[in-house]
Amino acid sequence: MTRDGSRRRPGTARRAAILGRVPDLPFHVPVPLEATVLAALDREGKIDRALEALDPLAELDVVAIDPGATQAARWAAAGVRLTAVPSLLETGPRPLAADSADVVVSPWSAFRGVEPAELAEADRILRPNGRLLVLHDYGRDDLATLRGDQPEYGAWTRRDGPFLANGFRVRVIHCFWTFDDLDAAQRLVGTLFGDAGRAFAGELKRPRLSWNVAVYHRTRGGARTFPDAGQP
Repeated sequence: MTRDGSRRRPGTARRAAILGRVPDLPFHVPVPLEATVLAALDREGKIDRALEALDPLAELDVVAIDPGATQAARWAAAGVRLTAVPSLLETGPRPLAADSADVVVSPWSAFRGVEPAELAEADRILRPNGRLLVLHDYGRDDLATLRGDQPEYGAWTRRDGPFLANGFRVRVIHCFWTFDDLDAAQRLVGTLFGDAGRAFAGELKRPRLSWNVAVYHRTRGGARTFPDAGQP
């Protein structure tokens, strides 16, 4: 979307450059295991395709909340006019201008339950029909079994929860953590999740874990202009 409201569609090469793997992780992982976990996340590229379906980011003004250096560099190289901030409420010495962004993207780290101040700030900086995209774990999968109760898996997913009650729609993507072989999967699960992981690993029959990801999406003010939510 340009400033006059028209929409530019990037070519295939530029889309491919944009849709790299999200470098941030959905929850804290010990540093020695980060590379292994990142290599396993969504090898099939389902998250990439879901973001592409909602709208490419090339040639848009995008504010990314804690996107990670690798993803920020990839977006910038692909033609995204990117502003990376640690959070919407801590943007550095100069606040973001009103009506300055086409898209605000939050991969995992922000909007943990939707603080009113964060949502108001997103609406302030978004242009009319601007979009807020928030990635979080959804649950009802192997990862939820291993991690136990989390707000992502309960209140956040309900119609009266902080996302759906504040004008968000949700798209659930059925992804996987995929490993090279069963032994690699069992080692990682046992190391990362302790006793519960070792017990779970003993029951694994294939080298992957089911992992459902939610893309909560909302236009400025909560009006819905997106395609209907669905299952890719």
